[in-house]
Amino acid sequence: MSPKKTPLMIRINILFFLVFILFSLLILRLGIIQIVHGEDYQREINRKENYAVHNPVPRGRMLDRDYRIVVDNEAKKAITYTNEGHDQNQKLKIAEELAKLIDKETDHIRERDKKDYWILKNPDRAENLISAEERKLFKEKKLTDEQIYQRKLDRITKKELEEFKKEDLEELAIFRLLNIGTRFSPQIIKNENVTREEFAAVSEHLEKLPGINTTIDWERTYLYDKTIRSLLGAVSSTEEGLPADQLDTFLSRGYRRNERVGKSYLENQYEDILHGKDEKTIHITDKKGHLLQTETTYSGDRGKDIVLAIDMELQKKVDKIIEEELLSAKKKQGTHLLDRAYVVLMDPYTGEVLTMSGKRIITDKETGKREIIDDALGNITTTYNVGSTVKGATILTGYKTGAIHPRTFFDDKGLKIKGTPVKASYAYLGVLNEVDALKKSSNVYMFHTAIKIGNGQYQYNEPIDLDDNVFDTIRNSFASFGLGVRTGIDLPNEQSGYQGTSRLPGYALDLVIGQYDTYSTMQLAQYVSAIANGGYRIQPRMVKEILEPEVALGEKGPVYFSFKPKVLNTIDVKTEWLQRVQLGFKKALTEHGGTGYNFFGSAPYSPAGKTGTAEAFYDGPLRNKYGRIPPEVLNLSLVAYAPSHSPKVAMAVMVPWAFQGKEDHKANLRIGRRVLDVYFQN
Repeated sequence: MSPKKTPLMIRINILFFLVFILFSLLILRLGIIQIVHGEDYQREINRKENYAVHNPVPRGRMLDRDYRIVVDNEAKKAITYTNEGHDQNQKLKIAEELAKLIDKETDHIRERDKKDYWILKNPDRAENLISAEERKLFKEKKLTDEQIYQRKLDRITKKELEEFKKEDLEELAIFRLLNIGTRFSPQIIKNENVTREEFAAVSEHLEKLPGINTTIDWERTYLYDKTIRSLLGAVSSTEEGLPADQLDTFLSRGYRRNERVGKSYLENQYEDILHGKDEKTIHITDKKGHLLQTETTYSGDRGKDIVLAIDMELQKKVDKIIEEELLSAKKKQGTHLLDRAYVVLMDPYTGEVLTMSGKRIITDKETGKREIIDDALGNITTTYNVGSTVKGATILTGYKTGAIHPRTFFDDKGLKIKGTPVKASYAYLGVLNEVDALKKSSNVYMFHTAIKIGNGQYQYNEPIDLDDNVFDTIRNSFASFGLGVRTGIDLPNEQSGYQGTSRLPGYALDLVIGQYDTYSTMQLAQYVSAIANGGYRIQPRMVKEILEPEVALGEKGPVYFSFKPKVLNTIDVKTEWLQRVQLGFKKALTEHGGTGYNFFGSAPYSPAGKTGTAEAFYDGPLRNKYGRIPPEVLNLSLVAYAPSHSPKVAMAVMVPWAFQGKEDHKANLRIGRRVLDVYFQN
């Protein structure tokens, strides 16, 4: 018989049994984890996330037609920050450390930024701004987090904000930028005036500055200073990022909010070409967002270069001519409203814009000093009554409608229409055919042509009855030359001009002498090119070629794409008709009695063209000074091409609001002669 078990032994056995049960449960649990769920947990452990980061590359350059660099990129030192998932406290620490190493401008700090930063730096004091009653309401969910925070902001005083020292504000300026960038997207912290000492100091302390890096950035440089700067356009800054008015457009094309882009004119028009392809870097993180690895999967390509049709050396010379003649004209009587002038030179066969020059006089409100600024854009964005330069289109419209035929004669005696003053030319010019009417710039000849186009009859001191569609007939014909419609130039914001709204017959007579509808200088250039090249309306072009990025420093890259001349329409006139207008244009500038002979008669390059003077109402920057009745003013214009037999260049000159009174300074002719002289000497 076995000995009786003691209570101690019983307890030990129970303990061992319990341990055995627990170990069995543990083994069972481990087995379930490893066998049943093992693969799932292993995938969770190994799970990584990839984030693609696009690092910007330099934009493409702009070259002139002779491959001289107009716009380039200048390398400069930069300090960047890439948010790797840092929280606010980490960012605050980074800003504190970085502020010790660099100087940072504080111009962009707003009062709201200061208040936010004050709360972050003074959490206890910020809490004391909230009353016990308000805390109670918050616990009862009668006040939200946003409402509590707004009350803190409202109760921070100017005195408390004045506690910030210079170094605190620099720290804030950095901290503000750390919060702008999106995750794993580089954000520029400083790229202006980064000193060697700052660059080296930051580079040496990168291990204490997570996300901070030193790199090389770029900025646009303009080798011709302010020449055609308005046409070249602008690029947004890093802090500005995508322009607000184009935000959705750029985001839909895959751009990032802080990305620099072309925001106006050529920079914007050719953004897809100039922007290039960003360097692509993959950041690999664990499930908690910790950065594990970075690798560059695509090194990026600099943007392609665009070759302008502009000849920059010729452009500079034309700019200077306009400035000199504008200032000279301002010395004459009756020119207090004169403040601008424009010139376009174009290849009449290709549409390539060789120069696009505009200058405007402004007065500094503080000093009262005059300054001349670039206004090349005015060639496409402003329109004016241009006067007799459109008479070539009037004659060709008369031919097309059967109103006149080659060698049709009219007496230049003024017309007296019932209820209106006599409508006449500047002097009695005799009995004229259409060629001499262009040569001498007869208004009356054009009036008779318009009456015939409208199937009307002129009788002394009787009203004129014209077809209702006379305005449409004339305008549609003018549009085939490019007058009153957009020319199609590769620039945004081109204006088509203003069409007079009254359909009274008398205004049809004003329309055919260029004193009713308004046209731009670029429209005049397209119009005279169509006459010069044999009847083809050619699209004007600012860019003639696209190049791949340069292969070696100082060498132009291979041609990526060349633009071909684009014919928008033909004028649809007989060769004989066009030759008659061309003859009238040649006589106007090179034959005694022609309106431009005194200035162009001695020109060795055989010019042809048409002068213009328009009676108009002033609608410039001083218009508010005159109330509801604007003053009458005279606009001056000129269209020309040369040589007359085989044109190489077409030109349009516009001098709006040139003078009041009778003292004509003829700035249009002075500018035109000097510009063509320079072109043929070039």
